[in-house]
Amino acid sequence: MTPKSLRRAVEALASFKIETPSWGYADTGTRFGKFFQDAAAIDTNDKLADAGQVHALTGCCPTVAVHVLWDFVQGEDPKNTAKMARKHGVKIGAVNPNVFQDQEYKWGSFANNDPKIRERAFEHCSYSVDIMKAVNSEYLSLWFGDGTNYPGQGSIRERKANFEQCFKALHKKLGPKQYMLIEYKPFEPAFYQTDVADWGMAYVYSKKAGPRSKILVDIGHHYNATNVEQIVAWLLDEDMFGGLHLNDRRYADDDLTLGSIDPYQIFRVFHEIHFFASDRGKMPKIPYMVDQCHNEKPKVEAMLQTVAMAQDLYAKAAIVDHDALRRAQAKNNVIDAELILKKAFFTDVSPAIAAFRKQNKLPGDPLAEHRRQGYEKKAAADRNRRRKDMGITRGGSFA
Repeated sequence: MTPKSLRRAVEALASFKIETPSWGYADTGTRFGKFFQDAAAIDTNDKLADAGQVHALTGCCPTVAVHVLWDFVQGEDPKNTAKMARKHGVKIGAVNPNVFQDQEYKWGSFANNDPKIRERAFEHCSYSVDIMKAVNSEYLSLWFGDGTNYPGQGSIRERKANFEQCFKALHKKLGPKQYMLIEYKPFEPAFYQTDVADWGMAYVYSKKAGPRSKILVDIGHHYNATNVEQIVAWLLDEDMFGGLHLNDRRYADDDLTLGSIDPYQIFRVFHEIHFFASDRGKMPKIPYMVDQCHNEKPKVEAMLQTVAMAQDLYAKAAIVDHDALRRAQAKNNVIDAELILKKAFFTDVSPAIAAFRKQNKLPGDPLAEHRRQGYEKKAAADRNRRRKDMGITRGGSFA
């Protein structure tokens, strides 16, 4: 690395913050079943402890995304959870309502043709906004499993209208410094028609909802041929890019560790963000959030892998020579323009990452330090003992 690129990369890393998800530390699975891990978190305190471990080792994960039904107890003061987070050196980040797991949502939540079910879903999301205010969260992260499996099953336009009505009402509940982020997904659990299937649908919903509604892009929520960086570039230009969920996929929404399949794509997404900032003279405020669940990899280790890869690819994107790129683009010099990106991507940015970690008194190798500390072994012993004391048995079902 040149001294200039080293400096740019370190400066970029200093401002790069990544939110980890509480659910990424607990036992999770597929629709077919779960594969349990001894060190998996039992409760919210465990999740926050694991998140604190990741932040302590990486120095860039100060907040934790939470799910309302999984991380808060109805009737208890949400501030207790925020206090618990601070005890582990982190803060509560995005608040995620849950309107997809209860039986009453079989036919949808905001799109449901039963007004009573829609009202219940709305009340839960409204309650989630109250939690945001209590824990000083800025983002309401919205994902819906609504959709249909067969042609003719429901009125697509009526379902759209139901969503629009609910989004508008929910937007009115937000505080002046709060945002709702609408996440899209092309399929699953609905396999014929999904009510928020792509960025265009989310864009329409957001524009109609109000100015504090933005689009949340999940790397995994796309078909294989989708140009995700183009979507990011468009949303940035329209001031509608609300956040980025970090993961990777082989097919779609596979929740794989970042860069395990296509690191160049993640680099290209980060590059569009840096290129936008270079053109505008200011880096946009973007919440970066990990959204992964792992059956096979140890939970904390997988999170450390993703964070380390995110830092590596973000630093690479930060050193692209934008002046040279603009000159090549102006002359329609296709080869040079491509090579400018490739040069940054193939640059070894480990000196910049090492400098960042040294400046922040962090271990040179977070994963190695995690293993040296024996954190997982200690957590497994403690959590297995508690499971035994609590009479927790673990079967093979997803429930």
